[in-house]
Amino acid sequence: MKCRTASIALLLSAVAPIASADDGRGDSAHVGPASNGAFVVPTKQIIHPPGQSVAWHGRPTDLAISADGKTLYAKSYGSILVIDAATWKIKQDVKLSDKSTSSMAGMTLSPDGKMLYVTASDSRLLEGKLSPEGSLSWTRKIEVPASVPKGGRRADSYPCGIALSPDGHHAFICQSMANSLIEIDLTTSKPIRSISVGNAPWGVALSPDGHRAYVSNWAGRRATAADKTGDSAGTPVVVDDRGIPSTGSVSVIDTDHGKILADIPVGLHPGAVLLSPDGATLFVANANSDSVSVIDTAANQVTQTLNVKPDPRLPWGSCPNALALSPDAKTLYVALGGNNAIAVLNLDHPTPAGFIPTGWCPGGVLADDHHLFIANIKGIGSRDPSAEGDWNSHSYWGTVGKVAIPDAQTLAAYTRQVNEDALVPQSLRAWEKAQSNVVAKAIPAHIGEPSTIEHVIYVIKENRTYDQVLGDIGKGNSDPKLCTFGHDVTPNHHALANQFGLLDNYYCNGVLSADGHAWATEGYADDYLEKGSGSWSRSYPYAGDDSMAFAPTGFIWDDALLHGLSFRNFGEFSKSETDPAGSAVDVYRNYLSGGHKYGIRTKMALQPLHQYSNPNSPGWSLHIPDQQRADVFIKELHADEAKGIFPNFTILYLPNDHTSGTSPSNIVPTSMVADNDLAVGRVVDAVSHSKFWDHTAIFIIEDDPQNGFDHVDGHRSFCLVASPYAKRNVIVSKFYNQTSVLHTIELILGLPPMNQMDSLSPVMRDVFTDTPDTTPYTVVKNIIPIDAVNPARAEITNHRQREMADLSLRQDFDDPDRANDQDLNRIIWFASMGWDSKYPRDFAGAHGRGLRQLHLKLDGSVKDDDDD
Repeated sequence: MKCRTASIALLLSAVAPIASADDGRGDSAHVGPASNGAFVVPTKQIIHPPGQSVAWHGRPTDLAISADGKTLYAKSYGSILVIDAATWKIKQDVKLSDKSTSSMAGMTLSPDGKMLYVTASDSRLLEGKLSPEGSLSWTRKIEVPASVPKGGRRADSYPCGIALSPDGHHAFICQSMANSLIEIDLTTSKPIRSISVGNAPWGVALSPDGHRAYVSNWAGRRATAADKTGDSAGTPVVVDDRGIPSTGSVSVIDTDHGKILADIPVGLHPGAVLLSPDGATLFVANANSDSVSVIDTAANQVTQTLNVKPDPRLPWGSCPNALALSPDAKTLYVALGGNNAIAVLNLDHPTPAGFIPTGWCPGGVLADDHHLFIANIKGIGSRDPSAEGDWNSHSYWGTVGKVAIPDAQTLAAYTRQVNEDALVPQSLRAWEKAQSNVVAKAIPAHIGEPSTIEHVIYVIKENRTYDQVLGDIGKGNSDPKLCTFGHDVTPNHHALANQFGLLDNYYCNGVLSADGHAWATEGYADDYLEKGSGSWSRSYPYAGDDSMAFAPTGFIWDDALLHGLSFRNFGEFSKSETDPAGSAVDVYRNYLSGGHKYGIRTKMALQPLHQYSNPNSPGWSLHIPDQQRADVFIKELHADEAKGIFPNFTILYLPNDHTSGTSPSNIVPTSMVADNDLAVGRVVDAVSHSKFWDHTAIFIIEDDPQNGFDHVDGHRSFCLVASPYAKRNVIVSKFYNQTSVLHTIELILGLPPMNQMDSLSPVMRDVFTDTPDTTPYTVVKNIIPIDAVNPARAEITNHRQREMADLSLRQDFDDPDRANDQDLNRIIWFASMGWDSKYPRDFAGAHGRGLRQLHLKLDGSVKDDDDD
């Protein structure tokens, strides 16, 4: 067997077009490559960057370039990519030592250019030696201890941004978890001192003489007794009445004496900090304020706040998160993660001179005299070419781009492209004013126009792709080969898709539960989520339990409540456990026998949500049947009928289609999905037979599609819509996504969009009609039992079945996604499709087929340079 290389190189210009002539701009575009060499991503934005790109299985968040400009280093969550700047080819993909993963930010070269320093999530600083040719090899690991150990144990400091003293002997490192800046002597590998700063320090810049350090506090200033606070990885963060972080700051430190000289208020989520060469001006990227703060370092004051959006009329959502200066310090380049662009600012003028297209979600940028170098966190999406036809959302395909500095004419053309590809006109059109004397329609044309629908129920489930559930439906763009939970497991999903609309071109915007619930409830995944994805070492905020994961525009329920509507929550953003503790089998069977042995204890981190939530409705727990969740909802529905009042907006969480593997004596995956399916059917049945049905719409979605495969894209999932105003017996193939659902709900309820992402998303008009059909839905009884139990290990004779049982026992199902996605995908496949079936991919999961050298041919096929 030949040794496989450790990187994947892909020139985007060589990507073969899909057979369709669609350029990605049409209503029926699919996620993936378009006919003009561009890519459509799950937000429906178009990716077509100029210049050159390399792509590989990673999510690059930071960049560094050698002093001679010949070698570029890109930081991903598991490795450092070494790129030849001249040939734009990957030279190395250097894994981090042991089981370390990269932190979200932090990489720099020594002043002499001989060493590379990288912060790692396991509270270490990695030092690597650079060869004259730029190759990297690790030389040592330096402990970066937390300033205050927790509980007498070694606490994670989670180091992020790093700056070196002018002589290269000292490192100043932001400690995100310890809320401090630590100084380490690189000659001895020992810490010298730790200086308390604000919350979650992200980036640090050092003055040219080394006497001052400027630290961006990502989660803002320290809280006082008078502040409202939310939690972020154990740190109290100042929040507003919605629970959204409300401060940002920069700490100025005297490095000679280890003292704070000033704490300067800036915008929200201040991340990247960049000093002018003379040290007189500090630039700060405020991701959650869509601005860049300009600070006079002599006065320690903000002198300008630069708006960097492609159009100043746009709502929030551009997400400036990385900065670079031209060598002459006259031009500032700002990475806009939400617009897939670089803003170009002539510092003599306060407004952008133009914009340069990038890959999906740029998160790092560098500049030299001739080129920009750009790290695109999400690149072209989950499009690992080795997974073609069996796509999974974890097949990350990040890119690093190189583009020539444009002249004025080229920049003008690039700016037009950014506006088109980032869907700026669509976003602006969403804010057009309501017309007067308009007849009520199911989906109004403008915000505030009347709708015939008065009540919206929003059901959020867990982790399934379209093909995994509806692949066997026999119509639409469906692939039965990838269907693991078909008709016999999900008869209600199939009945709803058949009786109402089958949406076969619908996508989840995110990839897993942490960003999936954000997309589903906020219409956005902020920089905290995008840069933390991969290692998730600071937190995994799927249940509203980390304030830093909240977009500044808040949640869909905040939008509803702000506009005077009523709202009720059943289980979303909460965690539950049974009282007393019991296994899933015991709890399921006690429920089915009519027993009342187990009570429910529920915790909710987002305090403002408490008062709108049913306290008896379970949140996340795979030990509690979804039938019990349906019972709580239906009981309150009947009570509302008696009162004649029903909320305008309701969220219902039904998570058990997540499943918990094939652990011996646990509920089998197909039974858990059947339980979920029956709960969905019962809820729709109950609502459709209630007095509220005539003016109700029910949207049923998955939070993410990660635990399954799909032949179109790993982000493709399903959305079921049930309503008298939903079209019957139709196939709808127009492009829709999670933010389309939010945008549609907003129009129904008369709400303005929350941000750029929901405002630019297509409204689901083709799913609805203005001629109602009030025929109720009748639940389909489950075909398989919902309490079937995996056999005890001693009873298992099939080798594969025993292997999957053992693999299941090693997983953690206490929270979503603690189980290894690659393992869980295999477990579910074999348990559902047969122990002797052929798995759809040889090396599926987060790393695709592994890191081997692949090139896309012009015909779209994949050539493996290192075949066995």
